Amino acid sequence: MHQPELLDLMIDLALEAGAAIAEIYATDFDSDAKGDGSPVTEADRRGEAIIEAGLKLGAPDIPILAEEAASEGHIPELGNRFFCVDPLDGTKEFLTRNGEFTVNIALIDHGRAVAGVVYAPAIETLYYGAAGEGAFMQKIAPGRTRRDAEPPHEIEARSPLHKDLVAVASRSHRGPDTDALLDKIGVSEFTPAGSSLKFCLVARGSADVYPRLGRTMEWDTAAGQAVLEAAGGRVMALDGENETGPLGYGKKERGFDNPHFIAWGR
Repeated sequence: MHQPELLDLMIDLALEAGAAIAEIYATDFDSDAKGDGSPVTEADRRGEAIIEAGLKLGAPDIPILAEEAASEGHIPELGNRFFCVDPLDGTKEFLTRNGEFTVNIALIDHGRAVAGVVYAPAIETLYYGAAGEGAFMQKIAPGRTRRDAEPPHEIEARSPLHKDLVAVASRSHRGPDTDALLDKIGVSEFTPAGSSLKFCLVARGSADVYPRLGRTMEWDTAAGQAVLEAAGGRVMALDGENETGPLGYGKKERGFDNPHFIAWGR
């Protein structure tokens, strides 16, 4: 299966998982704690089951690195090409019901996030993109298909040539180090956002930069990075305040966690 077909499969599964998650979001759901103390809900589990089953059926030769399975120690031999899945990114946003949670599916090829899908069911917004194919945004309500939604439109990251840079940063994880970096860059406006939507705001030209000076895992960033890079942006790993190259994937030796990074527009 070639990349455009894989992207179609990923989009369909993100929409299916998003519809199931939206059903749970409408109820009085509970959450449990994972081994690392972070919250997990039935929505995380059901979303991952839908995505994993669909990927195994549609692309059985490509292994899957998925958040909930990985947190329980189930990590397959990945090789050079694998799917990276976060069925519910922004569980805190899900629990506080602010709508800023997403379903994330990415395709990794030789360490690069080459295709990605980010679906935010509560705000009825789908983002997707692939290397060489561009990035797109589409308004789709949970339970609808792409065919009966309004057509997608292409999105592009903007060039930060103006003086007044707009930064987007985590609603839950922003600290003094991030504020100091934003001051050094020369950011004049700050927009808080949850989950991988931060990458998407840069991808669609609503913001110029997204720094993350805190721990993230590969499944937190892969889909958003793929969308942003397809839109003309970039995501760079940081060592202190120095960019050391593109944020990469398949970092088994690190336990699949990421270094600090900064995401830029065009």
